[in-house]
Amino acid sequence: MADKGGTDKVKGKAKEALGKATGDKRTTAEGKMDQAMGKAKEAVADVKDSLRGRGDER
Repeated sequence: MADKGGTDKVKGKAKEALGKATGDKRTTAEGKMDQAMGKAKEAVADVKDSLRGRGDER
């Protein structure tokens, strides 16, 4: 998992914007779900990093 959720967040933002622009509630919801998945992946990656002792590098 090289991007740690960033791709999902960007894809989600694009889908949400497209859904809002076209009035498509399903696409908007999918975009929000993709963003949530990206945030969850980032949280998991942060926990893994901190467990490995790399959490203080920021």
